[in-house]
Amino acid sequence: MNKRFEGTIQRIDKYRWRIPKAHRSDMRVDGIVYADDALMDLIRNDYALEQVANVATLPGIVRHSLAMPDIHLGYGFCIGGVAATDPQEGGVISPGGVGYDINCGVRLIRSDLTEKDAKPRLTVLIDTLFQTVPCGVGQRGRVKFSRKELKHLMAAGSRYVVERGFGVAGDLEVTEGGGCLAGAQPDLVSDRAIERGAEQCGTLGSGNHFLEVQVVDEVFDQTAARVMGLEKGLVCVMIHSGSRGLGYQVCDDSLKQLRDVPRKYGIELPDRQLVCAPVDSNEGRHYQGAMGAAANFAWCNRQIMTHLARQAFESVFDLRPPQLGMRLIYDVAHNIAKMEPYDVGGRSKQLCVHRKGATRAFPPGHAEVPAKYRHIGQPVLIPGDMGRASWVLVGQQGSMTDTFGSSCHGAGRVMSRTAAVRSAKGRSIRQELADRGVIARARGRRGLDEEQPDAYKNVNDVVGVVDGAGISKRVCRMRPIGVIKG
Repeated sequence: MNKRFEGTIQRIDKYRWRIPKAHRSDMRVDGIVYADDALMDLIRNDYALEQVANVATLPGIVRHSLAMPDIHLGYGFCIGGVAATDPQEGGVISPGGVGYDINCGVRLIRSDLTEKDAKPRLTVLIDTLFQTVPCGVGQRGRVKFSRKELKHLMAAGSRYVVERGFGVAGDLEVTEGGGCLAGAQPDLVSDRAIERGAEQCGTLGSGNHFLEVQVVDEVFDQTAARVMGLEKGLVCVMIHSGSRGLGYQVCDDSLKQLRDVPRKYGIELPDRQLVCAPVDSNEGRHYQGAMGAAANFAWCNRQIMTHLARQAFESVFDLRPPQLGMRLIYDVAHNIAKMEPYDVGGRSKQLCVHRKGATRAFPPGHAEVPAKYRHIGQPVLIPGDMGRASWVLVGQQGSMTDTFGSSCHGAGRVMSRTAAVRSAKGRSIRQELADRGVIARARGRRGLDEEQPDAYKNVNDVVGVVDGAGISKRVCRMRPIGVIKG
């Protein structure tokens, strides 16, 4: 274990561990980590535990500093971190609690095709998707927007591009928040950020971003699966991407703008990467406005790629949209801060919920769950690595009482990118994936090496924790059969 936590971290139950606030004099609340024994063995030596304790020092933090089972080292907050702050109690907002890739998120599109239908044309399909959906560093989008159009896009979110023909109205109904974060202020986005994003809307990017063709491999909840239109053997598409260079620049700009703000408000921080501002301060509102604009850009980015993926399927299978049945199941944000109501001491309060590599997981009956899903709970989409599996879950009531409506967001790295590249020396990750039945396409070898399956925890174990803890419930496991990466 990280030696600073030796003899300090306490087991609560099968799936939860506590870092007591007595661990450090500056901690305002306990840290809570979700993990089973096997995952905790992987987490013990990760500095991410120190980040959980650091976040517990933030002014106005409510209940706990939380970490999901996919926890690993991040900027300021750990990836897999969740924290809610109360503006009425001096609560702050921190760019480190959102991350550089603002509204990095994932969406799942189902189809009426079966694996048997797709198999004869699978190689052609993956090649066509690779050619149709721009991916990799420096790749430009097929859709161009003027500066004026980009500002409209950042204000309106997904609706703007759907109304321009890049999707259907039904896509908006099953996108988190309708694909728009209210209060976005595009005028607060710097010229440099707009310049970086000008030709990137509708592009996948690099790193851990991907477009995957998957097959529903096993169904665990028939009722929820039926509501979503999922059944064993159906082909789906999962898209994982974010706000690209625009979001990165918004974060970078914000960190510089907030550098001296903690001192102004008398806030002491254990890590300068946690730079922050009171939610209701001018500086806090400025960050929220710029962050919202980048979040809306990200939803438009994934929406345009959805449209391009549908076009690729139509071309390869020579079928019209109604025959393909390519319907968006849901789109969730992974890196975002939102104002949401929660019960605090018997009172409903608006809290600023930071999710840094964490997924919203609202339960059945929640007003923000789309009407078609309200009786089963919000779909929770958990991508895994390229060689194993991804998952569809639904939010459960435990998320509201324990984790501010949040769940995990993926498998979580166990190997740095540098270590993964070193580990891949002398191997062909592309061939190893092919041996597992996965056709992979990438702009260069390094992308596949960095993202090899061994670089990640087993997503099945991660999902088992959130299911067992009553945060979100397993619905379907998805098996990858083709992937494109930058």
